[in-house]
Amino acid sequence: MFYGLASGRIATPGLSIRHVLADIETLNRAAFDGTYEISAVSFHAYARLTDKYLLLPHGASMGDGYGPIVVSRVAMNSLKGRTVAIPGTLTTAYLALRMFEPGFSYTVLPFDRIQQAVLAGEADAGLLIHEGQLTYESEGLVKVVDLGEWWAERTGGLPLPLGGNVIRRDLGKTLIAMLSRLLEESIRYGLAHRADALRHAMQFGRGLDATRTDRFVGMYVNELTVDYGERGRTAVQRLLDDAHQAGLVPQPIIAEYA
Repeated sequence: MFYGLASGRIATPGLSIRHVLADIETLNRAAFDGTYEISAVSFHAYARLTDKYLLLPHGASMGDGYGPIVVSRVAMNSLKGRTVAIPGTLTTAYLALRMFEPGFSYTVLPFDRIQQAVLAGEADAGLLIHEGQLTYESEGLVKVVDLGEWWAERTGGLPLPLGGNVIRRDLGKTLIAMLSRLLEESIRYGLAHRADALRHAMQFGRGLDATRTDRFVGMYVNELTVDYGERGRTAVQRLLDDAHQAGLVPQPIIAEYA
C-alpha cells in the first residue's frame, strides 16, 4: 500500500511523511492517544475511536471468503471452554471470534508467537492474522475455523473487514483530502508496479518466499483496498451493527469516511 510513498515515487509537496512500522495491536492502542495523524487500525478499534478519527476511503484489508484462522494441534469441534491465544483484544479477528463462539477464554500473545505457543501446548488453539494463515499446515497445525469463510456464510457473501486506514479529524478538510488522495495514488502505484512493490514489502516480511508473499499480499491488497465500494462499505457497517447487537462494542456506530 505504501510503496509509492515510501519509495518517493509519489510526490508529497509541502509534506514530510514518516513511516512507522508496528503490529496492528500496537497501532490500535496508540490511536487512543491520537499518536499518528494517519494509522492502520482494526475495525474493532475504530468502533471506539470515532471521536478522533475518520476512515479513509482507501487502504482497507478485507478477507473475501477467507480471513483469520483458528488453529490447533488436534482437530476439535468446538472452542467452548478452550483457551485461545489471540493477537490482541482490539483486533477484528478477536471480535469476529467472539461473535462466532463467545464461550472461550484467551491469552494475549504477539501475533508471531501464536503458532509456537499452540505447538508447545501453552494454549489449546491460536488465532492467526498474518502469514501463518499460509504456513500453519506445514508446521503441523490443523484448522478449527476460517473466520472469513464463516462470515461469508453468515452475511450472504460479504467480505470480512479486518483493518482500515484512519486519519485524525483535527487535520481539517483540506489536508485530509490531500492525504487521502496521496494514499490512493500510492496504493494504485503499488498495484501497477507489483513486482517492485513486492520486493519492497519482502524486506519487512517474516520468512515467506516470493510466491507466498505474492499470494498473501494479493489476499489483502486488492481492488477493495483501492476503494471500499458499496460492497465493502456494506460489509463494514454490517460488522459494526452485528458487533453492537452482540454487546461487543459499546454503542451503535455509523462508519464515517473522509
